[in-house]
Amino acid sequence: MLFTDRTDAGRQLAAALRHLERRDPVVLGLPRGGVPVAYEVARALGAPLDVIVVRKLGVPYRPELGFGAIGEGGARVISDEIVRHAGVREKDLEAVERAEEAELLRRAQTYREGRPRLPLEGRAVVVVDDGVATGATARAACQVVRAQGASHVVLAVPVASPDVAAGLREDVDEVVCLSTPQLFSAVGEWYRDFSQTSDEEVVSLLARATAGTATAEEVEVDAGGVPLAGDLVLPGDAGAVVVFAHGSGSSRLSPRNRAVAGVLNRAGLGTLLFDLLTPGEDVYRANVFDIGLLAGRLADTTAWLRRRVSLPVGSFGASTGAAAALRAAAATDSGVGAVVSRGGRPDLAGADLSGVRAPTLLIVGGADTTVIDLNRQAQAALHCENRLEIVPGATHLFEEPGALDRVAELARDWFTTHLVRPAG
Repeated sequence: MLFTDRTDAGRQLAAALRHLERRDPVVLGLPRGGVPVAYEVARALGAPLDVIVVRKLGVPYRPELGFGAIGEGGARVISDEIVRHAGVREKDLEAVERAEEAELLRRAQTYREGRPRLPLEGRAVVVVDDGVATGATARAACQVVRAQGASHVVLAVPVASPDVAAGLREDVDEVVCLSTPQLFSAVGEWYRDFSQTSDEEVVSLLARATAGTATAEEVEVDAGGVPLAGDLVLPGDAGAVVVFAHGSGSSRLSPRNRAVAGVLNRAGLGTLLFDLLTPGEDVYRANVFDIGLLAGRLADTTAWLRRRVSLPVGSFGASTGAAAALRAAAATDSGVGAVVSRGGRPDLAGADLSGVRAPTLLIVGGADTTVIDLNRQAQAALHCENRLEIVPGATHLFEEPGALDRVAELARDWFTTHLVRPAG
């Protein structure tokens, strides 16, 4: 397979990565040549784009022999075995790290022009390069991404040496490679145009990808004096923000909630996913089902968010989080403009259901018969605009093909109809 240039390679690679779209991935390009490829991938998937800047650590006097790699945020991967066999002294190791860290920071600042790097904790991450010859840089990048908290790491390249591609599968969750020619000697021979990518081009592509796209940041929510970890995403043209209340046994890293959030983001809705409980509280099972506690946390978080952004706010609740969302929305000063429940237990909101004024959508799986009955009972107690949607064939977690996609579409349409102010 011969590619016209990196743009062509990126577009073809994006087609092979469509299955990742529902995972709400982050796309990272290896500078410099990987960034034009990654740009096309990110654009096709509607995903945020960033660079993954890594520096390999070479043994003093034998720099071609790598003993590890470092990345931003203090990410550090060291092979103790190589350090031991090469006889690298601690002070020499520290000297190499200092030198490479200075270069790493310089490059990161140059490429991003002061923008913060995208948070990767709990995210699906696609690491993209224009090709793989030895695999050393790609392997280091994927290891650093894992160290930065990624939950699912995909290495995506247009072309690679077949032996190296096979070996890299041990370091990642998935390798997507369009071509592994047996007669492989260099990446460039599989491109008609393999001209060098400049730093200026990398800067330009990152700026273009950032303009008009969502900004993502890790935040510390002040929930009535209790600090809670959160992830806030705000599209440049955000018309509203949706706060997610996770269910029992889950957290802000819930892959299902993140998948729904990604669809909302692409529709111009901001999202805040946060932990309802602190790590110390989460170990006590009773707290997970304390709807009063959870509703209070959600109410405090919503108030914190409304002080931070001047946008309409909605709530998306799953399982017990749905009951918390409805109880919080029942307060006269809740500020909640719309509520969506996914596989929720709205019945646990009890008498507070009659006080909810925000338009409410209840979504339940067609095979989740017990929860359907509980949602119908809750719906009868609601005095606000409401609707019950049953997704055919879906079980409680909506794990069936297409089921979660349908949930996301229903939530998107409900929030855009009931939250977003008409233009003009």
